[in-house]
Amino acid sequence: MKLYPRSLAGALIVPALVIAAMTVPATSAHADERVCRGSIGAVTLDNVRVPDNATCTLNGTEIEGILKVQSNQKLVAVNVDVDGNVQAENARRVVLRGGSTVGGSVQLKQGDSARVVRTSINGDLQYESNDKSLAALSNNVGGNIQVVQNTGGVEIRKNRVDGNLQCKQNVPAPVGGGNIVQGSKEGQCSNL
Repeated sequence: MKLYPRSLAGALIVPALVIAAMTVPATSAHADERVCRGSIGAVTLDNVRVPDNATCTLNGTEIEGILKVQSNQKLVAVNVDVDGNVQAENARRVVLRGGSTVGGSVQLKQGDSARVVRTSINGDLQYESNDKSLAALSNNVGGNIQVVQNTGGVEIRKNRVDGNLQCKQNVPAPVGGGNIVQGSKEGQCSNL
């Protein structure tokens, strides 16, 4: 057995410990989720979830993750900043307005009514299989506006769309106009 001087042994052990620490997998951090029942004002949060059967009002709230809306609820979001997506499925009513910004997409599916007004959306605005009145008014959309299989009537007016305006299988057909679309206007929205 070979013995090393005390200073050399320390010099060998410290780098070995550093290498071992670098190879141990780090535990992943989980973003915090705030449940909204009632109102939330001008604060910064990671993720926000509106639970089943709740009503939530957001005013000036900054969300660094996603805003998720669950079944049979009502959401009114004014002047909010969402870094991720706004997702709602089976929602009773969703209103997004007043200079709000969304870094991802707005996906509103299989619910009742919704209004997205004067909102900047980097991704897509999607209305799919909703059964009451819908509106997309004066928005800036970086992706597409997609309106599919809605049955309560849809108004699409004065939006700026970098992608396409796509509408199909809506009864009645969407109404509106004054939309500036960089891509193409397709299906039921070809004249809007």
